[in-house]
Amino acid sequence: MKRLMSILFTFSLLLFTGCGPFWVDPYITVEESALNWVDIHYYNMSRQPIRRIGVTLHGTGLVEVKKGTSELVSNDFAKRYKEENWSKIKTYRIQINPDQANDIFQNLVNFGLLDREKTFRASKKESHDRFIAVKANINSNTYSDNVNMFEEDPDLAEQLLDVVREFEHPAL
Repeated sequence: MKRLMSILFTFSLLLFTGCGPFWVDPYITVEESALNWVDIHYYNMSRQPIRRIGVTLHGTGLVEVKKGTSELVSNDFAKRYKEENWSKIKTYRIQINPDQANDIFQNLVNFGLLDREKTFRASKKESHDRFIAVKANINSNTYSDNVNMFEEDPDLAEQLLDVVREFEHPAL
């Protein structure tokens, strides 16, 4: 009886201190928030110098696009300012409806962006000439592994590439 009371006391203590389940469903319904964002970096390494495109999508609907051969496309703190490609960067901003941004976030979540336990299927096609990486904060769930999604999760990589293509050449 004493052991049972001890177990119940420990369980109630854990319950009231805010400890929740250790597993959280990564397939969430995305709530509209200005704090949500996704940052995608795509490199085409089949030509030299490497072509880079960076797309950052904010929950407010602001889309920032950087493209070019400069390291500044993917690294705001790049130091090699004496390189030939340093100034070869174009940046622009697009404002979309926050509902559209939320739909893009939801689509990426549905394809497993936040699912760390997802069983990744390695691509049979070698994709060493393409690299795509993503960082995100959606509903306070983050993803920040700097891996090539073409190798780790080809289906998610294609969805990310679709987002890049959507904003790479916008019809203004």
